[in-house]
Amino acid sequence: MVLKNDPSDAANFRVIPLVGMGGIGKTTLAQEVYNDKLTEAFEPKAWVCVSDDFDVLRISKAILDSIKRSSCKLEDLNSVQLELKETVFKKKFLIVLDDVWSERYDLWQALKSPFMAGAPGSRIIVTTRSMDVALTMGSGKNYELKLLSDDDCWSVFVAHAFEGRDAGTHGNFESTRQRVVEKCKGLPLAARALGGLLRSKQGVDEWRAILDSKIWNLQDKTEIPSVLKLSYHHLPSHLKRCFAYCAVLPKDYEFKEKELVLLWIAEGLVQQSEDNKQLEDLGSGYFHDLLSRSLFQKSSNTESKYVMHDLVHDLAQWASGETCFRLDDQFSVDRQSNVFEKVRHFSYLRSYDCDGMDKFKVLDKVVNLRTFLPIFFKQWRIYPPNISPMVLSDLLPQCKKLRVLSLGSYCITEVPISIGCLKQLRYLNFSRSEIQCLPDAICSLFNLEILILRNCWCLLKLPSRIGNLVNLHYLNIEGASALRELPLGMKELKCLRTLTNFIVGKDSGCALRDLKNWKFLRGRLCISGLENVIDSQEANEAMLRVKEGLTDLKLDWRPRRDGDSVDEAREKNILDMLKPHSNIKRLEIHSYGGTRFPSWVGDPSFSNVAVLILKNCRRSTSLPSLGQLCSLKDLTIVGMSELKSIGSEIYGEGCSKPFQSLQTLYFEDLQEWEHWEPNRDNDEHVQAFPRLRKLSIKKCPKLSGRLPNHLPSLEEIVIAGCMHLAVSLPSLPALCTMEIDGCKRLVCDGPSESKSPNKMTLCNISEFENWSSEKFQKVEQLMIVGCEGFVNEICLEKPLQGLQRLTCLKDLLIGNCPTVVSLPKACFLPNLSEITIQDCNALASLTDGMIYNNARLEVLRIKRCDSLTSISREHLPSSLQAIEIRDCETLQCVLDDREKSCTSSSVTEKNINSSSSTYLDLESLFVYRCPSLTCLWSGGRLPVTLKRLRIEDCSNFKVLTSECQLPVEVEELTIYGCSNLESIAERFHDDACLRSIWISSCENLKSLPKGLSNLSHLHEIRIVRCHNLVSLPEDALPSNVVDVLIEDCDKLKALIPTGTLSSLRELALSECPGIVVFPEEGLSTNLTDLEISGDNMYKPLVKWGFHKLTSLRKLYIDGCSDAVSFPDVGKGVILPTSLTSITISDFPKLKRLSSKGFQYLVSLEHLSVFSCPNFTSFPEAGFPSSLLSLEIQRCPLLEKCKMRKGQEWPKIAHIPLTLINQERKHKVYFDGPQEEE
Repeated sequence: MVLKNDPSDAANFRVIPLVGMGGIGKTTLAQEVYNDKLTEAFEPKAWVCVSDDFDVLRISKAILDSIKRSSCKLEDLNSVQLELKETVFKKKFLIVLDDVWSERYDLWQALKSPFMAGAPGSRIIVTTRSMDVALTMGSGKNYELKLLSDDDCWSVFVAHAFEGRDAGTHGNFESTRQRVVEKCKGLPLAARALGGLLRSKQGVDEWRAILDSKIWNLQDKTEIPSVLKLSYHHLPSHLKRCFAYCAVLPKDYEFKEKELVLLWIAEGLVQQSEDNKQLEDLGSGYFHDLLSRSLFQKSSNTESKYVMHDLVHDLAQWASGETCFRLDDQFSVDRQSNVFEKVRHFSYLRSYDCDGMDKFKVLDKVVNLRTFLPIFFKQWRIYPPNISPMVLSDLLPQCKKLRVLSLGSYCITEVPISIGCLKQLRYLNFSRSEIQCLPDAICSLFNLEILILRNCWCLLKLPSRIGNLVNLHYLNIEGASALRELPLGMKELKCLRTLTNFIVGKDSGCALRDLKNWKFLRGRLCISGLENVIDSQEANEAMLRVKEGLTDLKLDWRPRRDGDSVDEAREKNILDMLKPHSNIKRLEIHSYGGTRFPSWVGDPSFSNVAVLILKNCRRSTSLPSLGQLCSLKDLTIVGMSELKSIGSEIYGEGCSKPFQSLQTLYFEDLQEWEHWEPNRDNDEHVQAFPRLRKLSIKKCPKLSGRLPNHLPSLEEIVIAGCMHLAVSLPSLPALCTMEIDGCKRLVCDGPSESKSPNKMTLCNISEFENWSSEKFQKVEQLMIVGCEGFVNEICLEKPLQGLQRLTCLKDLLIGNCPTVVSLPKACFLPNLSEITIQDCNALASLTDGMIYNNARLEVLRIKRCDSLTSISREHLPSSLQAIEIRDCETLQCVLDDREKSCTSSSVTEKNINSSSSTYLDLESLFVYRCPSLTCLWSGGRLPVTLKRLRIEDCSNFKVLTSECQLPVEVEELTIYGCSNLESIAERFHDDACLRSIWISSCENLKSLPKGLSNLSHLHEIRIVRCHNLVSLPEDALPSNVVDVLIEDCDKLKALIPTGTLSSLRELALSECPGIVVFPEEGLSTNLTDLEISGDNMYKPLVKWGFHKLTSLRKLYIDGCSDAVSFPDVGKGVILPTSLTSITISDFPKLKRLSSKGFQYLVSLEHLSVFSCPNFTSFPEAGFPSSLLSLEIQRCPLLEKCKMRKGQEWPKIAHIPLTLINQERKHKVYFDGPQEEE
């Protein structure tokens, strides 16, 4: 009901607010909707936790990250939102904004802007406790969640308290039931928590004691439900301590079980038991005890992660008192507790780029710090952020009681020798840093238990005296790819339980036999460098077979080059001797050099193996009997160059149900594979792959024959680069996705009632056999590329029997069909909404049947169709909302009215009699790189509904519209690289909706439309490299404009009255000598970004009045010819204290930066100095402590700041990131001499 289409929706998306008190189930309901099968119709989807800080940039990036499953590298809001708009353009999206608190309408307006480009029916679900938030964001009905009924409340309680047992067996059933629902007061969270609390209480008296507790009647100022406090009260003491520690984590933070357990262990919160269980096992038990009590819950975003409900987090904070201190980006000391002597555990949100010393000043008051923990929600940058070296050299060594120190994901290249002062340290994390070595001082940390060096790809070696760390039980060096050996001292680490990578040294370091020292290794182990093993007996002495705790094993040889000699017998013996214990669950073998695998690989005794990967075993000619592994779910075979046949041996002798649990089967890069025998001796009684859900075969060019013919559970099949393979599609009742790119023949020999896939890609298929569209009637997405004969048949010769039967089709792509000259004249696809045609060089026209008859068509894309000269307007349906055309060499006109045919059956009388554009509801028109384009519409009139217009790199394009005005609805106008453009329009409409104007590299454009100053909605205007533009209309800009950029327009003459532009925030002028920006009242005091360069620096710096710009944050000045000192306070050049970023460039006489000018810039974070050939010195008093980055380029005399040696170095030593004359130093400088390597 929440997601159903509403015909009354006026906008492209609708906001669905879910409103209710904390714990009532808003997030749970949103999760149910988000994961429901009905939401498969929404693409893309995203889930973002918003919480207290409604930061538009952060939320926009998080949405983009969630959609693309990758990190957004953009740093400014405009760029992020442009990409977000492109991502959702004409797509029916579903976005969940969880836990929203902000009622600011302006922030919501800024956030929602990109979503206006989505398709109708899109939804944004908002969960909030505030009805005011719902009214601010909502556009219709609010869903206010009510308290659960008694029956529903009891059902939730039972599900958590009895775990499938009959609740009626509990004594005094009715009275118990009634008291439980009274205590829960209709809150699902309370019912879950109470159920989790009572599940371990078996006796009636225990239940009664909890239900009679006085805690139910306690009154305080918190909003924490009593049942949560009661749940905490009844926790055992060890769980209370662990739960309270969770207050160090921020709200909405997603954490992994191991991540939290290791922190608990380091803090001494996990106590050794009498039965000598491993600490990690004990901690895991603690974790699941808290999970069973509903104090933790599964994340809705990441399957392997967990979160705490907001109210549960409040409970943890209440329980921790003042021992946990979190510093967020909005930190203000006045808003935090001033009682610092009780603080033990400190965490903070890591900054996007740099964390300076100022951030940590509050720690001066903390005397007993035990935890230093940076938190980051997303990895957004390719390069990690920096941290002030003073934090490590000055601050942390003073924290003598520190137990947990995490500096992971910082750009640190050296570790301080002073780290040896932290004698109480139990946990040290340098993961994803750029350290090359660890100092020997680290080997004096005798209490160290956990050392994490994961993905330290620059790390060359471990300390030789690492054996001194006698308490070390967890060492993670996974991804430390530069390590070539382990020091011999490793053998002394008798307590080691987790070692992620054991590296066999070539001439020195630990040998393979040294693994025998660690009988109790657990979890994941990779043994790499196996090519360095000389004697196979070493592998036997490693005693993997007795290491019962290992669950994940990777055996890795160095990849061989062609021609490298390999002792195949020795490698087989080594692998044979490395047989692990049968408890193993995941097994990987990489670059093994033997021709056959030993018998233990695939032995049915390995009944726990769920994942098996054989990669780059290029000399292997056969596969082991893997079909007998009863728990195997995922099998990957890659890069076995000598494998020619997969036959009966893989299924296992006498196994009637081989691969009974296999769900994913992946083959890739098997260059010599020729034959796959699906069943042993064609025995029909052998039912292989009964649960296989995904089959993928890629880059197997010699594979021929057919695939297995009975795959009842197959949901997805991917075939690529198998040009001799006949892909048969028998009865596949579960098939949802089919992607075939490169095969000899596609055989559709299943019954017509077989389940049709939803998504189908057909590329480069030579032959189609027994094709019947009836078998694919449910296809919604169809991509056909390089299948010209097939396209001709189903689209042109037999459309009624072919394409037209795909009645569910929504998205169609046809590509790389060079002889197809037109689309079918008679084809009706009632649900088609998007069509893309690309690389069809003979295509000269779009016939009316294919396009016009499909009344739901919204998006038309045409790419690289070089014979297309125009599109007849009469062939387009009125439903069409977007046209995108790219790289069509001969396209002259996008929409041509001159091709009207009075006999055309597809054009109604109303359409014939209508004006050129009134019947077409086009909203978006994008044209890229069409060099022959001369006009958009033959009649010269653009559709009145047009909102977005973008023309790029169309060199012959001259006139945008012959009408005097652009359509009033246009919001975005972008014209780029149209060198012959002469006219846009005579004037802008007085009521125009224009929000953005970008015009660049239009050398022949001489004027802009009149009425520019009347554009009351205009937000930004950017004009670049328009060399013949001579004036702005009315010499004015609209008073509401926010962002103005004019660059390299050397003939443009204008007076921009910036003082009257009260909304102006960003102003950039460069190489425009005729532009004057100085009215009598000066620059707008609301400016936040100012860039002035080139000929626009015609006034002395003192005349700019920078000190009056009290809102200015970014300043860029280029081309000041007379300044010797900057800023020259003596001459009245005073910069505003609000500045966070300064860039100065091309100051030919500049010699120094002045102390007086910089000492008051207490907010300055980024400083750049470019092309100042006489620049030699920094401020005598140094830079503000707030400075995080310094970049100096093309200043050849500045040699005094060389690291540790230069005279100026002490002035910049504290800055986290410096880049001087191309020498990037995201360094950390420490006391004492450098360690020799």
